[in-house]
Amino acid sequence: MTTISQWRLRAEFARRLSDMYGREVPAYTTLVDVSREVNTDVLARSGADAERLGSISRVTAERHGAIRVGTPRELHQVARIFGALGMHPVGFYDLREAAASAVPVVSTAFRPVEAEELARNPFRVFTSMLTPADPRFFDAELRGRLEEFLARRQLFPPELLDLADRAERERELPEAAAERFLALAVGAFELSGEPVDQSWYATLERVSAVAADIGGVTSTHVNHLTPRVLDIDELYRRMTERGIQMIDTIQGPPRWEGPDVLLRQTSFRALSEPRAMRRDDGTVTTGALRVRFGEVEARGIALTAAGRARYDGLLAEVDRRMAGRPATARQDVASDVWRAGLPDTERGLVEAGLAFFTYHVSADRPAGAPPSARLSELLDRGWVSARPVVYEDFLPRSAAGIFQSNLSGEGTRDEAQQAVHYDLARLAGMIDREIHDPFALYRRQQDQSLRRVAEELGLDDAPTAPDASPDEPRTPTTLTEDAR
Repeated sequence: MTTISQWRLRAEFARRLSDMYGREVPAYTTLVDVSREVNTDVLARSGADAERLGSISRVTAERHGAIRVGTPRELHQVARIFGALGMHPVGFYDLREAAASAVPVVSTAFRPVEAEELARNPFRVFTSMLTPADPRFFDAELRGRLEEFLARRQLFPPELLDLADRAERERELPEAAAERFLALAVGAFELSGEPVDQSWYATLERVSAVAADIGGVTSTHVNHLTPRVLDIDELYRRMTERGIQMIDTIQGPPRWEGPDVLLRQTSFRALSEPRAMRRDDGTVTTGALRVRFGEVEARGIALTAAGRARYDGLLAEVDRRMAGRPATARQDVASDVWRAGLPDTERGLVEAGLAFFTYHVSADRPAGAPPSARLSELLDRGWVSARPVVYEDFLPRSAAGIFQSNLSGEGTRDEAQQAVHYDLARLAGMIDREIHDPFALYRRQQDQSLRRVAEELGLDDAPTAPDASPDEPRTPTTLTEDAR
């Protein structure tokens, strides 16, 4: 009997979801085509350096999706579906605090966690859950109506969930069952043709366009799909040349001459899509909603906790400088701050303990035994080489920036009310699964490589990578106290 393994299920699901979304949002297909063109050109120009953060085959196939659900029960079901695909929840993101406008969601991301699984297919889904209990957004009356509406709907058929549980338990499915699972799973994220209750949607939209997209309809859908590109600035230029309206900025770190770190993202603006709308009198008319967009990303090197603290400090310094010079281009300010605040080489990141790398015994290493187990000496003398660990996760401020740039309005938010607390542990309890700490995953990958180095070189102890304390100053001494 032919069986389909989890990673093949994941790869096929990602491919089918991409095909489906391309039919629903044709501009996404343009985005994928332009990404492929840019990647081909970068590879031709830069050769092996273009694959420093992943092979071109991986980069070309890479996608991340985004979906939104309304309740812990729905999030728990989503976790079962992605568990079937070998995808685990990683990280906690509170977009309520990261966004200036009303974005009442908390999020996690489902993805593979092992390096070999990421290399096979690194599909990720950024998954947000609505927070009706937060009184800053929803008063008691609206919360009651919203929770009642969400409790009535069923996003995922029982057959899909049963097949998902079987795939996760057995780590594979027979071919016929796999085909049924994939058809049901992709179908669950298609845009529904069922009429939208016009007045109910409008009520939620006055609070938040994101809340309306989640709680104003009886189904869920892919909010965006994201290809990976090797030169996001060039992609932005080419998309604009084709007449595609892009959001105003590229979110995340600036373009500069040093190593790419973390994640840079941008998107084309949410499109006005025709939707059937049901009026209060029961008649159905054609309206339009703007909730879905096409995002693209360029991935860099994963930073340590100290590196992330440094990154946050650099962002704070950019904000401080921009407040005094609003007419100045943010890119210019940010690149100046980056030059002052980050090492401009990968080796500099290693020595400062700001980023994660895997370490490998060099094929052309010197003869004889290594002089010591000190990592810096092994690197200097050519015994060992360092390869950057790709950042596989997301940035709350960047995600919120993408969401905000595609909203039709700011919504409402009552800061006099006390926020409801959410954190990683609470979200993990809702889905009855461990939510992995991304820093721990990157460190494990780095430490495993150092143990392999020790084994191959016959060292008594594994070399130790520098590890700066996140409690050290987060920014260069040139930064002012109010920016820290």
